Amino acid sequence: MIEVQHLTKKYGKHLALDDLSFTIEKGQIYGFLGPNGAGKSTTMNIMTGYISATSGEVLIDGHSILDEPEKAKKSIGYLPEIPPLYLDMTVMEYLKFVAELKKIPKDKRSAEVRKASTLVKLNDVSNRLIRNLSKGYKQRTGLAAAVLGFPDIIILDEPTVGLDPKQIIEIRQLIRKLAKDHTVILSSHILAEVQEICDYVLIISKGKLVGSGTPEELEELSHGKDSIELTVKSDADTIQSVLDRIDGIQNVTWRNQGAGSCDLLVDTSKSAQEVCEDISIAFATERIPVTRINILKATLEDIFLELTESSQKDEEGETKR
Repeated sequence: MIEVQHLTKKYGKHLALDDLSFTIEKGQIYGFLGPNGAGKSTTMNIMTGYISATSGEVLIDGHSILDEPEKAKKSIGYLPEIPPLYLDMTVMEYLKFVAELKKIPKDKRSAEVRKASTLVKLNDVSNRLIRNLSKGYKQRTGLAAAVLGFPDIIILDEPTVGLDPKQIIEIRQLIRKLAKDHTVILSSHILAEVQEICDYVLIISKGKLVGSGTPEELEELSHGKDSIELTVKSDADTIQSVLDRIDGIQNVTWRNQGAGSCDLLVDTSKSAQEVCEDISIAFATERIPVTRINILKATLEDIFLELTESSQKDEEGETKR
């Protein structure tokens, strides 16, 4: 449905997107996940034709957003992070204005506006000035404008930013409802939000795609990245000599080195449960008491931080060279 091919965007010397490529299939909720400044909004603005790329191409249903913008944009509804609302219009006036801009046939405009307004629950405020609406209702108005004409693809840039918890829950429910009939693409820097809503996640950092997959597939990346907390009644040198004989220990971080006891964190390269068993046997053989042993499971958040931080380190290393 959407093909992003080798997308690059430069602002002067700043590289906002760096050879970004991915494909969006029909009928799922996709999440662009990344820290602030990762390139999520830039990618969406290029995909929707708001700005042009320095190089690369975006194809929507086979139509280039650059060469065939009118055909490509027919398939897209877009809600920017800050909706471009006309505050002196009422909600109904604004939606009719957007319907006209979208070239919805005149005899169908009123019905389409009512349909979109009902979907996002705006009927109670349809005759109020937009400037007098709450942040949540302004966001709903922008969302109604995005879905007008009911295009195949709905693109939402940070749709819940600035909303209170109740409003966030309501917008998430709307997104799930939209996903029944549309492909939805949303950006967020909030991992829990993407994990809860999205079927497929694209992790972007420093303008590059650093990871992708379903939330379950990304969770799988955490396997083998668990850590083990230990408290051992011995000195650091003796403890280290025992750990050196155990397979699967990647790194040891010393948290506290006392005279008769040490606290440490052990990173593993295989099953933490297996390594725990080997640790217990090894220290028992040496008659060294282990008074605490605890497995710390890696989470999707850990994977997200690892992917984005390693991308940043790679860029810093290239800059230095």
